[in-house]
Amino acid sequence: MIFTQEHEELRRTVRNFVEHEINPHVEQWEKDGRFPIHEIFKKAGDLGLLGISKPEKFGGMGLDYSYSIVAAEEFGTIICGGIPMSIGVQTDMCTPALARFGSDELREEFLRPAIAGEMVGCIGVSEVGAGSDVAGLKTSARKDGDDYVINGSKMWITNSPSADFICLLANTSEDKPHVNKSLIVVPMNSPGISLSPHLDKLGMRSSETAQVFFDNVRVPQRNRIGAEGAGFMMQMLQFQEERLFGAANMIKGLEHCVDATIDYCKQRYTFGQPLIDNQVIHFRMAELSTEIEALRALVYQATELYVAGKDVTRLASMAKLKAGRLGREVTDACLQYWGGMGFMWDNPVSRAYRDVRLVSIGGGADEIMLGIICKLMGILPGKKK
Repeated sequence: MIFTQEHEELRRTVRNFVEHEINPHVEQWEKDGRFPIHEIFKKAGDLGLLGISKPEKFGGMGLDYSYSIVAAEEFGTIICGGIPMSIGVQTDMCTPALARFGSDELREEFLRPAIAGEMVGCIGVSEVGAGSDVAGLKTSARKDGDDYVINGSKMWITNSPSADFICLLANTSEDKPHVNKSLIVVPMNSPGISLSPHLDKLGMRSSETAQVFFDNVRVPQRNRIGAEGAGFMMQMLQFQEERLFGAANMIKGLEHCVDATIDYCKQRYTFGQPLIDNQVIHFRMAELSTEIEALRALVYQATELYVAGKDVTRLASMAKLKAGRLGREVTDACLQYWGGMGFMWDNPVSRAYRDVRLVSIGGGADEIMLGIICKLMGILPGKKK
């Protein structure tokens, strides 16, 4: 992927935003279990960072997706996982279908303020009994006059405690599971919506996450994105951007783990020599750096094809799979070389160790990615290549 001066200027803008507005406060926000999401999103919106590849008509930059990947990569310099995940929910999870398929009226009401950072969004897909199995979700939206009446619940919903709207996937008919679902934009202040207390997570501590309950929530049918019954297809398309964002966002965080570990191993002496002088350590750092570069190349290749209008389901799934597994490998290996210091809660590598574990679960577990890849290779049982 060839980067222009405009790409590099965007990269500098994101890096400066992270260095001045986010990283100085991360330690406190991690302890608080939340960050001032409306304040941070408004600042990001003022810089244009929440609508990079969204239509100019609704306040976006109208750039191709390669620019969004540059931003995602730079957001990886945030020294925790929760805040970039919250940003990714806004930019690449709850708004792509709205931007692409929503009516002008719906985009004016929700997309424009989301791009400006004046509204916070969340995505409502996962349920207690239907995480990676999207077709198995139970939340329903029943027609009543000009409205939908929504009942059910959504689980592990990032941003939900502070969100202004949720992009909700719900069953709108009794048809087959892949054609009975619709995406509906639901204001979070609608009567009948309630939330659980904040979920107590292993990592991603500074992002707010809760379960969302819908009890006869009434919303106009005009809040549906696109055609009724097309929600499953639209959500699969949204997953492509979510997975590319997630993989790109991992790269610089993993590089930071390696660099921080190298610095520590240069300063830490055992048996009269720096730890880094042990061949097993400096060879391992070289191996991990090579793997990170391979992930970057995979993300860039997928992005190039996506910008060219190609179906990147296979490559995006591979990138997501590789990012999750490499994240576990890099953080585990680096933590080992910190010794007892690596077992401390506030160590940067131990935080990354906790945070990156989600990448192999959220947005489709590793096993789902493998299933998609096998299907596209034609090697699932009963399939011919």
